[in-house]
Amino acid sequence: MTTNAAAANGSSGLRHHLRRTAAQTLPLLPAVGLLLVFLAGPIVWALAGSLTDRALSGPRAADPGFIGLDNYARLFADPVLPLSIGVTIAFVVGSAVIGQNVLGMLLAVLFRAGSRPVSGVVGALVVTAWVLPEIVAGFIGYAFFSADGTLNQILAAVGIAGPNWLFSLPLLAIVLANTWRGTAFSMMIYRAALDDVSPDVQESAMLDGANGWQRFRLITLPIIRGTVFTNLMLTTLQTLSVFTLIWVMTKGGPGDLSSTLPVLAYREAFQFGDIGYGNAIAVVMLLLGAVFSVAYVLSLRRGADRR
Repeated sequence: MTTNAAAANGSSGLRHHLRRTAAQTLPLLPAVGLLLVFLAGPIVWALAGSLTDRALSGPRAADPGFIGLDNYARLFADPVLPLSIGVTIAFVVGSAVIGQNVLGMLLAVLFRAGSRPVSGVVGALVVTAWVLPEIVAGFIGYAFFSADGTLNQILAAVGIAGPNWLFSLPLLAIVLANTWRGTAFSMMIYRAALDDVSPDVQESAMLDGANGWQRFRLITLPIIRGTVFTNLMLTTLQTLSVFTLIWVMTKGGPGDLSSTLPVLAYREAFQFGDIGYGNAIAVVMLLLGAVFSVAYVLSLRRGADRR
């Protein structure tokens, strides 16, 4: 009887566990389905397409053939790929990791210390750049950095002859333009995070003699560490996929000096009509994004383990 009772209790416990698991899982099924359709679906399509000779038009558009890893062999033998990867990393690090995050944090800290009217006006100006459509921001960037644009007009007014920034320093121009456009997102995230830092902790540090920089570095940053790494990941992935702003400002030129991976993929797929080869470039871009994401997640977990 004891054995039967134990078996019955075990069976009842298993059924309860299964019911609880089902109750927790069922609400997630719609979200999982959407992820499979809109995220996993395009990734699988890109992977499959990169193994074919699919073209934009002609017989290979209607009936592409399987060519295995030929597109990847061709891609990794192309001297443009290392240049494009380097440009992409420089663009992401310059405009997302350094530009948007550092400037966003600085603005968030200054707004907390500044007066309410000034913070409101400056905050509204910064947010305006963020809500602009990317194509409009690209045209504004082009008008600002072109040879006879706003920046050179300002320099000429003080007797300085400015260069054609989009030709001489195209990477710097698109980094600055994307930093200007995207900083508002980081600023709002960091303002919310800073508001959650307890004033009591700051006051205790002040009583112990810590100056403003020491309080920020030793107290505030560790408290909002999770927010910092989450924002870094979000801005990095968003910047990695920026296309319209770069295309409007430089079209990846001159040459390939501002040709990031999205620009390179667009050129190959839609200008030259080689969809399979463009898909291979897109897969490399996905892998690069995965590297950044894994690095951020590991750093975040490492910081959590130290606590």
